[in-house]
Amino acid sequence: MARRRLLWRIYPSFLICILLCVLGVGASAAYLVRWLGYHQAQEELQGRAQLARQLLPPQPAGRMDELARRLAGLSGARVTLISQDGTVVGESELTSESMENHAWRPEVHQALDGRMGISSRYSSTLRTDVLYVALPWSDAPGGGVVRLSLPLDHVAQAMRSIYIGIGLSALGMAVLAGALAMLVSRRVTRLIEHMRQGAQRFAAGQLRHRLMAQDTDEFAGLAEALNSMAGQLQDKIAFLERYRTLQETVLSTMAEGVLALDLEERIISMNAAAARLLGADPQAAAGKRLQEFCRNPALQRLVRAVLQSRQTAEGEIVLRDAVGERCLQGRCSLLQPAGADCVGVLLVLADLTHLRQLENVRRDFVANVSHELKTPITSIKGFVETLREGAKDEPENARRFLEIVARQADRLDAIIEDLLSLSRLERAGDHEPVDRPPTPLRPVMEAAVADVQEKARRKNIQLALDCPPQVQGLINQRLLEQALVNLLDNAVKYSPDGGKVELSAGIEGARLILRVRDYGCGIEPQHLGRIFERFYRVDKARSREEGGTGLGLAIVKHIAQAHGGGVSVQSAPGAGSTFTITLPATT
Repeated sequence: MARRRLLWRIYPSFLICILLCVLGVGASAAYLVRWLGYHQAQEELQGRAQLARQLLPPQPAGRMDELARRLAGLSGARVTLISQDGTVVGESELTSESMENHAWRPEVHQALDGRMGISSRYSSTLRTDVLYVALPWSDAPGGGVVRLSLPLDHVAQAMRSIYIGIGLSALGMAVLAGALAMLVSRRVTRLIEHMRQGAQRFAAGQLRHRLMAQDTDEFAGLAEALNSMAGQLQDKIAFLERYRTLQETVLSTMAEGVLALDLEERIISMNAAAARLLGADPQAAAGKRLQEFCRNPALQRLVRAVLQSRQTAEGEIVLRDAVGERCLQGRCSLLQPAGADCVGVLLVLADLTHLRQLENVRRDFVANVSHELKTPITSIKGFVETLREGAKDEPENARRFLEIVARQADRLDAIIEDLLSLSRLERAGDHEPVDRPPTPLRPVMEAAVADVQEKARRKNIQLALDCPPQVQGLINQRLLEQALVNLLDNAVKYSPDGGKVELSAGIEGARLILRVRDYGCGIEPQHLGRIFERFYRVDKARSREEGGTGLGLAIVKHIAQAHGGGVSVQSAPGAGSTFTITLPATT
């Protein structure tokens, strides 16, 4: 349906009302003027008739035409004298003999009854409307009737002039009223247009805009209502924006991945953690089906199970990518706003990979501790049984067995001492910082070299120290010396006879770098990621023969972490190894 402007709906209504009013007033005025004109003509003719009656003799006698003409000259009207039986006895314009009987003319009939007779009708003789007034000839009975008549063409002509004046006035009033109606209509439509433009600005988001107050109560109330609505919308939108920002912030900072899917398993939204876990682009994945970018049967079965059963479900999901395997815990539930129908499902993914790795490390640690402790305990127990069964009576065997028991006990003590050291380092790192005053580094390194000097001399290994005297750092002298001793001891242990071990230190940027390098057998690449784990051994048989506990590198790692730094290794089979401790140089 075609739409029209409000102006062309209001203005025609106004115009029709104006025209109806003007026509009504004009018709009423014309009727009133016509009535007044005829009434005035009637009163004037009645006065003339009274005058003519007074000039008549008491009884009609003789020829009366001359009398009728004389009365017509005095009264200015046509005069007709009629006898009691209706016969015309005198006529001012025609001869009485040519006139028909007037007894039954309305005005004559009334006059014969002794009353004034008044009538107006079309006269075929004069061919115009004529006003008639008839009076009894005299008050005496048996007299005739005197009738005066006056053509109404002059009244009609005056009426026409008046009608033309009324029509022109009405037309002028209609034009003026139409113009005023147009101005009023335009004013109303301009106010409404102003309101419409304001509402459009509100709809476009310009909620700070305010409509001007109007001088009309209704439009002022509408403007106030729209301004109030805009203010409330602005407050609600600001609240929703804050809520949405808070929600996005919470979702973006969550470690768990969150995906919202519709009933057709299309992605509605996902947070950064979910995109990272699934290896997807959130913007590119929006609107796509889950299986289009994540072809994991376990994940798809979990979502479909919830959609079919309408119950929350959980499951463990394994994802494989270029990095390796990821173990995820998935929890899927219906996405159903309060009081509304279900619109999809909400999938929450928690990365359990690190937890599973820690569990594996814990299991390995327990197994390794059990194995490391069981070996010397078994050896001690075996030799003690041997001594109890009689070997104690053999001096040489008894001494040899006791020396083995002593070595195994020392090994047990070393393992326990290293475990206690690790426990103390972890407790210190978790609960209170390690005391690290500014300390020159070279004396610490010299003390560490002195501790392993005898072992290096036995294998004819050269220990090289490179550290400028001015180098210092925020270190705990006792702990750092222990870490360097462990690294130097390993370097000497795995270096060939006559080899060389280098210990160096220096400042690089804001970091203090310490390196221990050997030229020994090196480490296979598959072991590099685990050599700092507790009890992890690259060559288990050789490590135990050398008397190691398997905890030395783990202690080095925790000492570096307690200083706010870290440790790393670079190695290749047959090319030796370089262990690097990185510590903060200043606070």
